[in-house]
Amino acid sequence: MVDQIMAYISTELLKDPTRQIREDEPLISSGLIDSFGLVDLALFIEDTFGIRIEDVELTSSVFDTTSELAQLISKKLPSSTP
Repeated sequence: MVDQIMAYISTELLKDPTRQIREDEPLISSGLIDSFGLVDLALFIEDTFGIRIEDVELTSSVFDTTSELAQLISKKLPSSTP
């Protein structure tokens, strides 16, 4: 999951497939991703993982690192156990 997010950020948002993103690297608070990139990333996550990101979740406290994003996605994914 985290690898998919990091690859998307590098190739699609930063346009640099060789750029390595760390799981704890600040994305928004560091200025690496701007507000337009944030929306693109949210749409990618929704499409890729089949979840809904609420507007109130589009903040640097939720989206600032790929590990935080992975936690959000995990919480929203339907449970595989009945």
